Amino acid sequence: MGKKFWRAVVAGGAAAVFTGVAAVPAGAAEGGVSFTRVQVNSGKPIVIGVSKEVAVPTSFRMATTHAYKWPAVFLYRGSADERLWHAIETSDCNKVSSGVCDFTETMFFDPSEWDMHNSEAGAWKVAAEVYFQGGGGDTDDEGLTTYVKRNSRLTVNASPEPVTKGSTLTVTGKVTRANWETRKYASYEGRLVSLQFKPTGAASYTTVKKVYANGSGNLKTTVKASQTGTWRWVYYGNTTTGPSTSAGDNVVVR
Repeated sequence: MGKKFWRAVVAGGAAAVFTGVAAVPAGAAEGGVSFTRVQVNSGKPIVIGVSKEVAVPTSFRMATTHAYKWPAVFLYRGSADERLWHAIETSDCNKVSSGVCDFTETMFFDPSEWDMHNSEAGAWKVAAEVYFQGGGGDTDDEGLTTYVKRNSRLTVNASPEPVTKGSTLTVTGKVTRANWETRKYASYEGRLVSLQFKPTGAASYTTVKKVYANGSGNLKTTVKASQTGTWRWVYYGNTTTGPSTSAGDNVVVR
């Protein structure tokens, strides 16, 4: 048998494909089905930009004696009808024992093809669902939370290059994040961003200072030039926005 594939729209859009079960019961499974070993994106946040499709690996185990179709894990807020994914693909049963199957699944998010709202960034609950042959089905809350985040970006520039040892080096940059509604990156003001430095030949960066972005998302600070090496900015993200690291700008100190 081939893989099953179907589509739904994100919350705030048209009605989703699945509408048979409006409520998501918490705790133990209802209706003769048990979902276990549920995992979404290896427990990591789902970070989405403005143009590239993001494929999110998901897996789960289902035990049931019913004849079934379309088992799936999904993200929701409120009721089970408020879902977040654009397309989903679920494998056939990988039989564990009688009536018990492991499944792999991929959720697809494509901001270039489907409308996304900035308000959809943040925490989402995880549920699992299956329909029975001949009607009915089961939907269960899995007691898990997944964060869906807007991608962020950073730029960096250190000058002058080269610089005289002991003189002032100015490091600038800009922090932006994905605006899903305009499908462009926009200034992300007020962020606390770390300036890091790695001397030539060193294996790792060290944080030198932390700087707040201004109202236009711009970063600017000065440091004393002491040795040749590479400068970069690092933003660690929050509950609605993914982390980002700028490229490195190497400056020779003479």
